Amino acid sequence: MRFYTLEINASQLPAVSVDGGKRAYILDSFRDMNDLICTLGTKAVRIIPAIIEDKQSIALADAKILAPIIRPMQDVICLGINYDDHAEEAGRFSGSAFGGERPYTIYFSKRVNRAVGPDEGIPAHEGYVDSLDYEAELGVVLGSEVSGADREQAARAIFGYTVINDISARNIQTRHKQWYLGKSLDGFTPIGPCIVTPDEVGNAGELDISCYVNGQLRQHSNTRYMIQTATGAISELSECMTLLPGTVIATGTPAGVGMGMIPPCFLKKGDRVCCEIENIGKLENVIV
Repeated sequence: MRFYTLEINASQLPAVSVDGGKRAYILDSFRDMNDLICTLGTKAVRIIPAIIEDKQSIALADAKILAPIIRPMQDVICLGINYDDHAEEAGRFSGSAFGGERPYTIYFSKRVNRAVGPDEGIPAHEGYVDSLDYEAELGVVLGSEVSGADREQAARAIFGYTVINDISARNIQTRHKQWYLGKSLDGFTPIGPCIVTPDEVGNAGELDISCYVNGQLRQHSNTRYMIQTATGAISELSECMTLLPGTVIATGTPAGVGMGMIPPCFLKKGDRVCCEIENIGKLENVIV
């Protein structure tokens, strides 16, 4: 199943597609995607068929698709430097900010006032940001509470997967020697186009991940090269931290970001960025 948030008559409503993203059923009995996830959780795949049995579907091509979770209930949890090739390019750009030994997973959080949806603009924040960068990432959405979980239990807690573009202001990120502010500016978290349930995604540890800027391929890798897996991260985080339904986790980006190019090549107004993950979809936005 694929879960969307659609704009219908000025309302933002969750919807579900059971045909791979061609048509969708409006789930107007839920306030929003957070309400749907907290109510149905990982049982959604079993429950949804009965809910939509008598509903009319609409063509997704005719609908305005928003970020599936417009306002996450908590900060997005992010994994930093989670691909070896990205670690190398980041260290070249700033050894003081990104270099050094990393025997343990790097975790940080990202404030999301409002997630940017497909085809929406990403603000350039000119005058404040001079090094705007992209990061295609596999996003994970939890469907049940997780505490003290092993990897198998962590896998069962996953509601679905999505595409995240972890937009970053490199000058702010490196200036403050931590990443919260440089990654949390308004409009810096495009998410979408949908949340795909694990049964439809398949093996999340074997998905091609790419990013294009103005049609030029910049990032191309596979989630098999992640240092810490999605289920490993959930298990590790939950050891002494309770993770709630609706929690969004961004699992890190591979090499090919703008700061890794020689010379660095950052985003500017008018640039079109497309992040794509196999079996999930494309997330395309323009810098404004």
